[in-house]
Amino acid sequence: MRNDLIEIFEKIFGTEGEYRAYFAPGRVNLIGEHIDYNGGHVFPCALTIGTYGVARKRKDKILRFYSMNFKEKGIIESSIDNLVYKKEDDWTNYPKGVIWALQKKGYKIDKGMDILIYGNIPNASGLSSSASLEVLTGFILMKLFNLDISFTDLALYSQYAENKFVGVNCGIMDQFAIAMGKKDHGIFLNTSNLSYEYAPLILADAKIVIMNTNKRRGLGDSKYNQRRRECEQALSDLQKVVPVKELGDLTEEEFEDYKSAIKNPIHVKRAKHAVYENQRTIKAVKALKNKDIALFGQLMNDSHLSLQQDYEVTGIELDTIVEAALRQEGVIGARMTGAGFGGCGVSIVKEAAIENFIKNVGKEYKEKIGYDASFYVVETGNGPEVLVADMVIYG
Repeated sequence: MRNDLIEIFEKIFGTEGEYRAYFAPGRVNLIGEHIDYNGGHVFPCALTIGTYGVARKRKDKILRFYSMNFKEKGIIESSIDNLVYKKEDDWTNYPKGVIWALQKKGYKIDKGMDILIYGNIPNASGLSSSASLEVLTGFILMKLFNLDISFTDLALYSQYAENKFVGVNCGIMDQFAIAMGKKDHGIFLNTSNLSYEYAPLILADAKIVIMNTNKRRGLGDSKYNQRRRECEQALSDLQKVVPVKELGDLTEEEFEDYKSAIKNPIHVKRAKHAVYENQRTIKAVKALKNKDIALFGQLMNDSHLSLQQDYEVTGIELDTIVEAALRQEGVIGARMTGAGFGGCGVSIVKEAAIENFIKNVGKEYKEKIGYDASFYVVETGNGPEVLVADMVIYG
């Protein structure tokens, strides 16, 4: 199906006034999972799939939202003078939250908007469709209202919206990776202070393959917030015996020396993952710089085991698809990605082996789980951008 966003916008909202098309990417995290709220390092990259939007400023205070992904919901209306979370407003709570956040931060948004959205990120897959929508909304607001906002602050305000308006206590990684994306590069981000560097993703004759379990998950309904609380309690226990601000401050050796201070054995496991995953990420980026893709892949594998055994956020779908992936010829590394509890895995696969990889993993997954997985061979992309009016999308 080929859709021209501009034409659809005109059909839904009319042709009066000025409107433009915009894009914000999705992201995949290659390693460093459940670290961004523990003060450690992450290594995500932006993708060429993401969220598209067409928007124009209105003369009144009305907000009108329409998503091509949820056509059955029609136009959902709100007002910039009454920005409150409403369950019945469904997906529009994310863009509403960004408008609310920018108003809270002192930016003048005094007119409503008509916004049409189309996303080609699988919903609830772990590729950050919600963060992509948030960053896209913030970027649109920057352009429509001439707001002087850096891309770093755009990420922070989007995170603030998800934390305080939507109610998901996420870290900064998703929004930062989307706002700051750079083609052919991953972002080695220290989440404790937002220092970062771009690392070239030189994968030689291999490509990134996303493996969608097609088990939907909702962060607000999941154990995500519980895991964060468990880590916070573990940190509190550790701070009684060692002067650290965050779990990411500890090396593996320091953690082993002090872990007896953590009272709950479950919290020990959660903290162990955070500490060891942070160090794995540091080692992985170093391996990439040294062109040691085999070591990078092994660290991905180790990451999945930690997420399975210590953090306990995988589940039968993710474990099945990752274990099937690791049995295939040409696989350099594989792991779950995102918050877990469903969603996606990510693999690095030799290009020549990708066709058989998808066929074999898909077969094993369906035989065990009972329904199909989906696969995406993805490219890295840039951050948000304004698109030309005759942009055409495919889906």
